[in-house]
Amino acid sequence: MKPPVFLDRDGTLIVDRHYLSDPEGVELLPGAAEAVARLNGAGHPVFLVTNQSGIGRGYFTEAQYRAVHGRLVELLAAAGAWLDGEYHAPHTPGDPDPEALRKPGAGMFLRAASEHGVELAGAFFIGDRVRDVAPAERFGGRAILVRSPESEAEMPPYAEVAGSLAEAVERIVALDRG
Repeated sequence: MKPPVFLDRDGTLIVDRHYLSDPEGVELLPGAAEAVARLNGAGHPVFLVTNQSGIGRGYFTEAQYRAVHGRLVELLAAAGAWLDGEYHAPHTPGDPDPEALRKPGAGMFLRAASEHGVELAGAFFIGDRVRDVAPAERFGGRAILVRSPESEAEMPPYAEVAGSLAEAVERIVALDRG
């Protein structure tokens, strides 16, 4: 099995709408669905791992989150792409989070590894914020920060930068080819 790829949602796969609660607002970033399809075709398990503090803040419900996620899945499927798993943390930054689900915590990644039998060492962690890719350092994976308007200016030394998800995936596929 090839290493898993953990993707952030907002700003990495879809346009960041800040507390998106309406499925009609889901807009894939250019090349994102095709990038996921390339990972699927190359044999990499692909997992969505996203902080969703809007649930904890009361901006939208778990059902609304699920509807938005359903729309994302539909848009990916239209391009022949899929996610092997979805994990989200509904906590706000100040909430008790005993499982450390909220990124940069390890909880969602550990859950995915346990439920799907994947190794976190050597995994790829892709997102538009440092907190999305920080677990790569902890687990011995590879961090690829996708530039977006939300990206931090300061880069951690363990992360590489890509201009888009498609560019990040091209690097992964190139590694597969040797």
